[in-house]
Amino acid sequence: MVNGLTIGRYSVPFPVIQGGMGVRVSGARLAGHVALNGGIGIIAAAGLGLNSPQYDGNNYFAADHQALIDELRKAYEIAPDGIIGVNCMVAVSNYDDVVRAACEGGAKLIISGAGLPLNLPELAKDYPEVALVPIVSSVKAAELIARKWQKSYQRLPDAVVVEDPDTAGGHLGEKAEKIGTGEYDQYGTVRGVRNYFREKWNLEVPVIAAGGIWDRQDLQHALAQGADGVQIGSRFVVTEECDADDSFKQAYLNCTQEDIGLIMSPAGLPGRAITGNIDQVRQRDVDLDIYCPSNCLKKCAYKQGRERFCIVHALDRAQRGDMETGLIFCGSNAWKADRIGTVKEVFEELFPLAERDAV
Repeated sequence: MVNGLTIGRYSVPFPVIQGGMGVRVSGARLAGHVALNGGIGIIAAAGLGLNSPQYDGNNYFAADHQALIDELRKAYEIAPDGIIGVNCMVAVSNYDDVVRAACEGGAKLIISGAGLPLNLPELAKDYPEVALVPIVSSVKAAELIARKWQKSYQRLPDAVVVEDPDTAGGHLGEKAEKIGTGEYDQYGTVRGVRNYFREKWNLEVPVIAAGGIWDRQDLQHALAQGADGVQIGSRFVVTEECDADDSFKQAYLNCTQEDIGLIMSPAGLPGRAITGNIDQVRQRDVDLDIYCPSNCLKKCAYKQGRERFCIVHALDRAQRGDMETGLIFCGSNAWKADRIGTVKEVFEELFPLAERDAV
């Protein structure tokens, strides 16, 4: 028997949220097919406009806004009755606008991390049906968000994603020196977040485990440890439906465990990526004498002092297939990828047909 997942007003038969992966790695095609197969599909809002017909080289923010609305429309064309949401990074300059665009475009939930989404309910106030889901890596962060939301907006999260910085891909909500020490207890944090909402607010809030979930064994372990569902990112990259170029997917197939490591993002956050080409990512911007082209981040070491590299364009290049100077974010288990499958096959492996009585 499969237990589904309910977040706010929305229910899906399988307790899986597909992780938001920018730039345009999880777009309409991937999110739509995950939703079609019974999970929650997530479009990553960050940098969507760059590889869109809306972008003319000078209108980054306007293109981002319209591209997100277009992407949601295309996802719902794939899964008209599906549950589709948007991942909105707090760290981006146009955070307020992309949250509003997500609501305007019909997102059923907004997942928000890379910073504390303290004003998210204000931004979504005209769309009370939209479920609001913060990403945290500690009970303390969940407490801060809940207190602020309740005091200022009389609202609490509809679910919480607990992200494991030791295994998750992309930007991570922990100091670099604390990652990989063995101190972090993901499922202790999952249970702590649940108990906090029970004891403080008398509320059953779904808690989602994110980071390091690759196969059925990982899923079963997460559920046995108290998670209500899982968020899966890297596993969905190596599917036919993933929006990234085939070369991006091949990089996952080619990489070894040793190829995956931490970088320091110009956003001021550590990130997990395939690290072998990081010097080339940086050197490209040096050779071309590029200054901040898009002002995509509120705080950025490249914008302020030309340290490191322009991250949104590096991610965009990777998504388009530039494996030399593109930044390839991934989770710690990306090396386990051994073939390109389909979203349907991922769900069939996670939830064998014999267990699908609930669907």
